[in-house]
Amino acid sequence: MSREIIVMGAGMVGVSIAWHLARRGHSVVLLDRREPGRETSFGNAGIIQREAVKPYPFPRDLGTLARVLPNRAVDIRYRIGGVMGSAQSLLGYWHNSSPRRYEEIVPEYASLIMLALETHGPMIEAAGAESLVSKQGWLELYRSAEGLDNKLRDVEEATEQFGVGHRLLNAAELKAQEPHLSGDLAGAIHWTDSWTVGDPGALVHAYARAFEAEGGRLVRAEVHDMTQSGQGWRVTTDEGPLEGSDLVMAMGPWSGDWLARQGLSLPLFVKRGYHMHYASRGDAHLNHWIMDAEIGYLLAPMHAGIRLTTGAELAPREAPAHYGQLSAAEAVARKLFPLAERLDAEPWKGARPCLPDMKPVIGPAPGLDGLWLAFGHGHQGFTLGPATGRLLGEMIDGEPTAIDMAPFRADRF
Repeated sequence: MSREIIVMGAGMVGVSIAWHLARRGHSVVLLDRREPGRETSFGNAGIIQREAVKPYPFPRDLGTLARVLPNRAVDIRYRIGGVMGSAQSLLGYWHNSSPRRYEEIVPEYASLIMLALETHGPMIEAAGAESLVSKQGWLELYRSAEGLDNKLRDVEEATEQFGVGHRLLNAAELKAQEPHLSGDLAGAIHWTDSWTVGDPGALVHAYARAFEAEGGRLVRAEVHDMTQSGQGWRVTTDEGPLEGSDLVMAMGPWSGDWLARQGLSLPLFVKRGYHMHYASRGDAHLNHWIMDAEIGYLLAPMHAGIRLTTGAELAPREAPAHYGQLSAAEAVARKLFPLAERLDAEPWKGARPCLPDMKPVIGPAPGLDGLWLAFGHGHQGFTLGPATGRLLGEMIDGEPTAIDMAPFRADRF
């Protein structure tokens, strides 16, 4: 039976949900204050990460904590206000990163990741977006033999449990693949299954056009309020009211603000990130996306230039930008690859929506009929948007889901 459904949030997750619901024959309005793919989905590393079967745990070993505490690391930095404001959520994150809890979480999380390629594929085809996507994988680079050996233990386990495709490159093989890299490098993991995207925002935009081709409607407006109305939901915007039988909350790091108005509190926190695009010196070029794994940043040869993306910053979502982490990453990256001038007027800043057990919320809102939740994907919203859309569509239509959705229910908190 067709429903009138409002999807709030036009990032990768929201657009993917809207597309799946429209394909199922529902009347769908996709609502956002900006064009599709212009917030968090715009600024990521642009990898559909089939290999990312293990979420990022909170560091618990003393060596890592000692390295992070001076707040000069490239991979993670923090602001006291961000830590204090999210103290309870971060404590839960630390608890869930214990070996016992993490071992339970990984297969649940991996069940989502394993749907990534099979759910992006049909959307790429429907959007005619093949030119944006490369299927050559990406490189996780290691400077030390010890770091590479330690990683290989994880890689072998992931391959055995979850069928992750990869190959090991020694220093000479890495040099053959990427001749313009400098330094004493031990080698790399070539993740062969994952896909890369030359313009992440453009892919989300293409998916949104495919949603419109399915009969969906895009509305760009500021939201003022959302309330239950009769047997459904009413969203008040500066362009007028919208009403539907169902409402999907997919507003990423802003989702918690709107749910709090409904009396629903979830332990959402953010990890902020930055990026900048660069030209290359001379005829230097990158053939692959490259993560400098032991330092904690990524270089991606995108359409707009070589994008450098930082690790995580624990800071309040709307706090002023702090560019020290980006500058530190840039200084190291220039020694690895001959970056030339910056190409953007100023660095981009975004916020990844995270939950303490490293898994998103996907499913019905407790005690609020007709309200559906889809947020908290952390570092993998770009990867998991289409899988989330498929699963939520199955849930809304009362069908068996492709995987067990109990681990992603909101009432687990």
